[in-house]
Amino acid sequence: MFLIDQLILVASVLILLGILSSKLSARLGLPMLVLFLLVGMLAGEEGFGRLAFNNPQFAHAVGTIALAFILFDGGLQTPLSAVKKVWKPASILATLGVMVTALLTGVAASYILSISLMEGLLIGAIVGSTDAAAVFSLLRNAGINLNERLKSTLEIESASNDPMAIFLTVTLLEVLVNGLKPGVGVLQLFFLQMGGGALVGLLIGYLTLQLLHRIQLQATGLYPVLVAAAGLLSFGLAANLGGSGFLAIFICGVMIGNNKFSFQKTTFLFHDGLAWLSQIMMFVMLGLLINPSSLLDVWWQGLLIAAVLIFVARPLAVLPVLKWFGFSLRQMTLVSWVGLRGSVPIILAIFPLMYGLPGAELIFNAVFFVVLISATLQGSTLAWVAKKLDLIEPVTAKPAATLEITALGDVDAEIVEYTLAAGSRAINRRLSRMALPEGVVVAMITRQEQIIPPRGSTVLEAGDHLFVVLKKDYKPMLEQIFSEPGFINPELPTTLRLKGASRFSDLAWCYNLDFTGQDAELTLDEYCREKLSTEVVAGAEVIIGAIKLTVDEIVGNRITTIRLDTRLESD
Repeated sequence: MFLIDQLILVASVLILLGILSSKLSARLGLPMLVLFLLVGMLAGEEGFGRLAFNNPQFAHAVGTIALAFILFDGGLQTPLSAVKKVWKPASILATLGVMVTALLTGVAASYILSISLMEGLLIGAIVGSTDAAAVFSLLRNAGINLNERLKSTLEIESASNDPMAIFLTVTLLEVLVNGLKPGVGVLQLFFLQMGGGALVGLLIGYLTLQLLHRIQLQATGLYPVLVAAAGLLSFGLAANLGGSGFLAIFICGVMIGNNKFSFQKTTFLFHDGLAWLSQIMMFVMLGLLINPSSLLDVWWQGLLIAAVLIFVARPLAVLPVLKWFGFSLRQMTLVSWVGLRGSVPIILAIFPLMYGLPGAELIFNAVFFVVLISATLQGSTLAWVAKKLDLIEPVTAKPAATLEITALGDVDAEIVEYTLAAGSRAINRRLSRMALPEGVVVAMITRQEQIIPPRGSTVLEAGDHLFVVLKKDYKPMLEQIFSEPGFINPELPTTLRLKGASRFSDLAWCYNLDFTGQDAELTLDEYCREKLSTEVVAGAEVIIGAIKLTVDEIVGNRITTIRLDTRLESD
């Protein structure tokens, strides 16, 4: 048997154990990263598995790739609308906040561990960033829904503060190991890292979007691969030019994720799975790297450092910033508590080992212990704290779950699968009463193990899968139609191209339009022919309050297509 055969067997078993352990996360109220680490520790040399692993270089290489994919997925999932709302407080927390946290924690660590101030600051820099994935997986599992501004601040800060922690760590290691002089050299390194990383991320993100909009690949599965390769290109190019690869790949992800392209949701699902695989592999491997007995040597020092980090450094870094931007005391308290440490600190703790810094093992063990305490204590109480602070809001309506299946060659259309949730507005309605846009065709409906012929009389049920042929720019309209009542798609176009046979009641129900005072059962065709005293021709207009109807196509005596414009009021 070859060595690679054994490695594949061991790796697959550990990944499966990591996935299965995630089922305990919601029940125990612990972040999944803690469970993944425990799987690695139990499989390690001092655990049940007796697997000996002591290769920091390999752990650093795997951890870097894994962290790059995690940050890339975070960028893909970061909406620019959220960034625009809270970019000022979030960016200050992600930069100045990390520095304050690192400074206060570092000073305390130097006294607690009896090490030099620079080594203490190194520990502070390593544990300076928070873990967005851990925070929001816990909130989702616990069913916690926060105020949009508060949630966006937590998301953007957590997703964007890693590059600053990485920069501080690398800079302090350069000072400690290679004799970099604090001052102008550090400022130059900062601007090179941050500026170079940002520019490369923007450039590669822009070029990738241009490519996605112009290329038509033969295989659907190549789109996610192309996007992944673009992310890695941004990381590698920035790193080789002296910039921050982590910042570059995050910004590249934000650029790509906030623009429409073919098979976007399929690409997002692929990268979400890739990010989960990266987290499992990384934490299980890091669990293998640590010996539980070595944690006992720093347990009380780790507790003190964690206490300073959680109860002193994080609040002092957060409160002045959020107070300045008008956050309430309860909101500031939650943001202070949501300071879970996760993947980045443990990966950065390997850097001193890579640099050959004396005392690197002490730093690694101390950081590992601090992350375990932070993730366990703050993770297990996060939902409880949010409830006690009375910051939980009702769950908002959601759009329908969709899955792009295939594009139709050179035709501007594709086949998309829509899954009707139990709360969808389409439930118990006939297909003919769904006010589908003109040109949209429901090709097939599956219900459990049955295929339901899509007729106008077909009544839709929860769990139905609708396979729809549509133009790409019709997606927001279909998402609105099949969403939960109360959901308003921000991407819904202001001009809707609709069938003349659509009734006012159906339009009001599907698109949240106001047709008060109109005969609910009247069709657009009937209404326009009634209001137009002259001969009905294409281009004729009818005004209903703040809505304009324009005749688009006529067949015989019937108006088959009408453009409905909702911009009249704003004009």
